[in-house]
Amino acid sequence: MRSIAFLLPGQGSQSPGMATRLYAHDEVFAAAMDEFFTALGDSGRRLRADWLSADPDLPMDHVLRSQPLLFAVDHAYARLLRSWGLAPAALLGHSMGEVAAAVLAGILDFTEAARLVWWRCERLVDAPAGGMLAVAASADAVRPHLRGQVVVGGVNAPKQTIVAGLRHTLDEVARSLRADGVTVAAVPSQTPFHSPALDGSVPAAREAFARITRRPPAVPVVSCYTGAPLSDAEAMDPDYWAPQPARPVLFWPALETLLASGDHVLVETGPGQVLTRLARRHPAVRAGRSRVVPLAPARPGEEVATLLAARDALAAAEASAVGG
Repeated sequence: MRSIAFLLPGQGSQSPGMATRLYAHDEVFAAAMDEFFTALGDSGRRLRADWLSADPDLPMDHVLRSQPLLFAVDHAYARLLRSWGLAPAALLGHSMGEVAAAVLAGILDFTEAARLVWWRCERLVDAPAGGMLAVAASADAVRPHLRGQVVVGGVNAPKQTIVAGLRHTLDEVARSLRADGVTVAAVPSQTPFHSPALDGSVPAAREAFARITRRPPAVPVVSCYTGAPLSDAEAMDPDYWAPQPARPVLFWPALETLLASGDHVLVETGPGQVLTRLARRHPAVRAGRSRVVPLAPARPGEEVATLLAARDALAAAEASAVGG
């Protein structure tokens, strides 16, 4: 029998207008989003107005938009699934998605986590200009092209590597890769996440995490930073959480660990279909032992229709499991 696992996306999955149609359509989703905005007070009211505006003050890729809204939308989609009676047997969050996973697993308190996410984003506004690139090559093939503080910032699949770092050097690395015939695409971000450029943010974040509630996970979480199940000690340790924006994301090793534990229905619980596309490359999914169901469209516009199709697919999967 397949168990349900939530895949919670992070930076790069955001887009203008994401989930706003669902906010207007679904009461459970809207209530979860409003709980987030309320937790942030005046900042939350401004964030909500900007999110819903056709002419926002800040672009969606700005750290004060992408990061807090990804956390909130991931969490709201998960709350919606739980309202359907669907509880995950495991959680796997990519980058900011792991903070949302920590709330769902009972490790972090929702309100405390929401406020800490906003606090950290405010401090990352002044981070050096930089970004990330998605590279269609293995990490080993990419490394000879790296220079300066540009590093492997993520391993999303065997031939899907993220490189991250300061803008000028990142552009040099992109030119070098393209000259070698490698396909390179920008990841939507104005901040050099998952690179040493953000090391300076870690000490203050460590103190902030030490001040909030932390508990052992009530639901298993596969860490996107170790590629292994998150231990009780790691879940309780501020030194695990504080460095995450500066550490590489190991999505593919984490997915390997998750799918090695058994067959799953992988539900992408957040905006876009970035993790759906990656997970469909896995041999267990290609062979049909596990499957992937996205809740959101690849781009905004069909949130409600995609959600209803996902609900039908999940109901069919549950009926099949019971019948089998």
